[in-house]
Amino acid sequence: MEPTPPPPSTPPAKSTLRSGCLLPAAVVFLLVSVLVNIVFVLGYTGAISDPLTEAPDNLNEQFYLGDASARDKIAVVRVSGVITESGIAYPIQQLRAAAADRHVKVVVLRVDSPGGTVTASEELYQCVVNVRDNSGRRFPGTGPKPVSVSMGGLAASGGYYIATAGNPIVAEKTTITGSIGVFAALPNVAEWAHKNGVKLELVKAGGIKASGSFFHNLGPEERQTWQDTVDGAYDEFLKTIAAGRPGLNPDALQRETVIERMVPERDEKGNPKLVNGKTVEVKYTRVRADGGTFTAQQAHQFKLIDGIEDLPNAVRNAAARAGLSSFKAVVYERPQSLVEKLTGVQVKGRSAEFGVPDVSANLTPRLWYLAPTADAGLLAPTP
Repeated sequence: MEPTPPPPSTPPAKSTLRSGCLLPAAVVFLLVSVLVNIVFVLGYTGAISDPLTEAPDNLNEQFYLGDASARDKIAVVRVSGVITESGIAYPIQQLRAAAADRHVKVVVLRVDSPGGTVTASEELYQCVVNVRDNSGRRFPGTGPKPVSVSMGGLAASGGYYIATAGNPIVAEKTTITGSIGVFAALPNVAEWAHKNGVKLELVKAGGIKASGSFFHNLGPEERQTWQDTVDGAYDEFLKTIAAGRPGLNPDALQRETVIERMVPERDEKGNPKLVNGKTVEVKYTRVRADGGTFTAQQAHQFKLIDGIEDLPNAVRNAAARAGLSSFKAVVYERPQSLVEKLTGVQVKGRSAEFGVPDVSANLTPRLWYLAPTADAGLLAPTP
């Protein structure tokens, strides 16, 4: 009899260790992913916090110059980038912090901005006045504090507007300033839409209700409506300057010629145009409030500013005017947001958190105190 073969060995059971570990890991990964996305969304939309309502003690005070052990302070408040409603929270926080600190005796407003919207510029201007006069309009203070202004590389249009709340106003020797004017940017794709068979069916009440629509060309009455609005904002600009610069009334700003000379007419490459071998010349005339910019030297000559000096000297001279023999100048730094702490990426504004410009507000018809050539900034993220 042949021996009975041994029963086939049972194959070893497959290990469930790997699959048992993968499931919890996948769940944890999913939960972390959801949490990170929620944080990003909340941070982007502002649901985590609203900088307009944050207390000034959320800012970190940093020593700038002077005597680090001194009790009396000079607060250097910085305004930079395009001035928009969503971008003025940080400057206002700095102003609020300076107003609330009884050791701050003087504020130096450091402006490096091409300007921005009319409304945001006005709000920021009033907040500077709040600190200067201790008006309590937006936030309480410990008393009136002198405000002087130091201009950076660019302090034009709305940047100059807010500067007129201070006295004196000084600039770097390389500063570009002025650009006293207003414009309304009204995007128009009507011709493109017509060529491509795109139209907007509009149901309205009111003869000029559609003025400013992307898909509609302005009629004479509609254009005049916007022109009246721009003219009104321009008049306010001139009045604000006159209030801060008593030697410059609206008439002097609009009509007093400050530059008048013959200059070469140039082609698009900047080369002088020649006719029969002779340079073609045209008359070049400027007034202060023609919307154009000036160099620091010109602005000083035309009484738009009071002097030319850098920021350290502006701070020291502000201390001398206030009679401070010992002082420390400080700046205010924002603490890292939750998104910055999680990602390690510096965020300058909500619109820039994902590196995607927030252009929706900028495409809405509105008035701008903005320097020439800076209109490209309308499509850039708010700083």
